[in-house]
Amino acid sequence: MRMSATLAADEEFERRRLAGEQVLFLATGEIGLPVLPELREHLIAAAGRNAYGPVAGSAELRLAAAGYWSRRGLPTDPADVVCGPGTKPLLFALMLAVGGDVVVAVPTWVSYAAQAQLAGLRSIPVRTRPGEGGVPDPTELRAAVHTARRAGGNPRSVVVTLPDNPTGTIAKPETVRELAEVARELDLVIISDEIYCDLAYAPVVSPAIYAPERTVVTTGLTKNLAVGGWRLGVARLPTNELRTQLIGIASQVWSSTAAPVQAAAAYALAEPPEVIRRVAASRRLHERVVREVAGVFTTIGADLSPVQATCYLYPDFEPLRGQLGVTGSGELTQLLSNRYGVALLPGTAFGEPQHALRIRAATSRLYGETDAERSAALSAPDPLTLPWIKASIDRLTEVLTQLLKESNVHRHLRS
Repeated sequence: MRMSATLAADEEFERRRLAGEQVLFLATGEIGLPVLPELREHLIAAAGRNAYGPVAGSAELRLAAAGYWSRRGLPTDPADVVCGPGTKPLLFALMLAVGGDVVVAVPTWVSYAAQAQLAGLRSIPVRTRPGEGGVPDPTELRAAVHTARRAGGNPRSVVVTLPDNPTGTIAKPETVRELAEVARELDLVIISDEIYCDLAYAPVVSPAIYAPERTVVTTGLTKNLAVGGWRLGVARLPTNELRTQLIGIASQVWSSTAAPVQAAAAYALAEPPEVIRRVAASRRLHERVVREVAGVFTTIGADLSPVQATCYLYPDFEPLRGQLGVTGSGELTQLLSNRYGVALLPGTAFGEPQHALRIRAATSRLYGETDAERSAALSAPDPLTLPWIKASIDRLTEVLTQLLKESNVHRHLRS
């Protein structure tokens, strides 16, 4: 089992930074923003909570999570909520609890297929519709499940991401409704990873709206409040049977989630005004910067679906293949990193074939090197005017322009 591509990129960036290299880091989705002061204060105030708690999470946290989902059109009983030390462990435990083969979208977040493999399950890749990342094409899903079952497989779940990482797009409501219908027809559990919902610039519809009896929803604080290191996630379970299975697995793997973090999360999920303001400011910042960076890629001729959420974009360099002279996304990202000092992730990390020229960029590390700069980015009327953000985007523009220019020169010399 290889290390997660995103975490490996983080470690490589840190190594290069400590070595004194100048790297424009667009490889991972670590949200480079300071902790909301009130959130930090709640964590500190709860530091004395050192006892094991309920496996499913504290009553306070589960009540807050139930309110969070209920305000989003998903009525939730606190008894339906299970807490874990991050959404990644929850997703892994859910795959174990459901069992059987797991359908994943292509492109897909880096850990879904790997987690299925770790659980001893088979993943079944199904492509998404153009511009609708994160949700397997329902028509192709039906065909893939029938094919797998005829071959003796046992597909029992489908994992979706709304909004999507790596593409920064959102599946249309009608596609999500079709997904729900196919899942009901084929008796599949839908595991809906919705950790980016609060960072969407367009409407997001959960499959739990259309198929509440078979949809698990997960979320956490990693993205909307930029506290990935605190490790906390929550899951909304559709049945007592699945909840019991999940709690049983959790009891054997992580026992309970850190109590002080649960206390801070309960405060955040209750969404007091200061939390709502911070999330709104983060969303505005992400949208302004990611759309500017998207324009850099489309200006040079890369294909790119309009970004609708998060800090991610997924440009396709296929229209430039003849100019670039590279064989795939791995070679392209190595060239950009080694020659130009720009770190991105290849599409192969997200389930793409070797020859594809899709790469993923994340803008969340561009907001500043210090908390003062990051706070300024959050509050700036136009963050693009801040010198450190402008310098990074100018550098990317320069690199991509130079890449095409030098590639053309080399191509002419070879011919």
